[in-house]
Amino acid sequence: RAQSTSAAAAPSQTKLGEPITFLTLNNLADNPGAIKRKRRIGRGIGSSKGKTCGRGHKGQKSRAGKGVHPTFEGGQTKFYKRLPKMGRMKNDKFKLELIPLNVGKVQDYVTMGRLVPERNDGVLTMRDFVRAGMFPASSIKSGVKLLGDGKEFLKDKLLIEVPWASSAAIEAIEAKGGYVTTVHYNRLALRAHLKPHKFPAKPGAGAAVDAEGVTEHDKHLLPKRARPPPKYMQYYTDYAKRGYLNPRVQMERKQRGLKDIL
Repeated sequence: RAQSTSAAAAPSQTKLGEPITFLTLNNLADNPGAIKRKRRIGRGIGSSKGKTCGRGHKGQKSRAGKGVHPTFEGGQTKFYKRLPKMGRMKNDKFKLELIPLNVGKVQDYVTMGRLVPERNDGVLTMRDFVRAGMFPASSIKSGVKLLGDGKEFLKDKLLIEVPWASSAAIEAIEAKGGYVTTVHYNRLALRAHLKPHKFPAKPGAGAAVDAEGVTEHDKHLLPKRARPPPKYMQYYTDYAKRGYLNPRVQMERKQRGLKDIL
């Protein structure tokens, strides 16, 4: 009984776990076996990668540089060159980079008083859009396409000349008494239209600066407009597209007193 009481009176021994080690920069390391040292080449024949370093003797593959191209087939025509051109590969250089312009936006700028026609016949052109700040001249690569979004807000009689126009835009503008004409511009004609001051001035153009109805185009010697290529001739001779080469469109423009497109 005395032994049992003395054992009970003795303090109990608690087992402590392993000491806690905190992660610091001096003990930061990868797990054992996580990193395998790469075999160094050119360090003698005892390293198994000496002398030729695993490249063999001579040849293109043993030289410095990129070696053989992955698509090289020994001199015969490569596989990707044997395939026919199709889709974007064939037609990408012929694509038109058109700026979309909705009739609702045109109406907003007219209502604000920012979009004012330069010509005396009241026709809005791409030059007027640039002067109004709708987009910079440098962004016009192939022209502008007029779209019909926002047509429910149209309320003014608009006369517009653009390279391309959708059927919805044409129908919406003509419903309000306006008129749309699609006109072809090649690169030279587009430059002459947007930046006529880049071309030589006409003799005596300085006296007609303040004349009424004289535009910037009338003061400079501009090149003659080129006809559309055969690819787009059908578009600009179609009355449904209001092409400027269609006889009916030309007659309607004369009836409205619009300027002839030379």
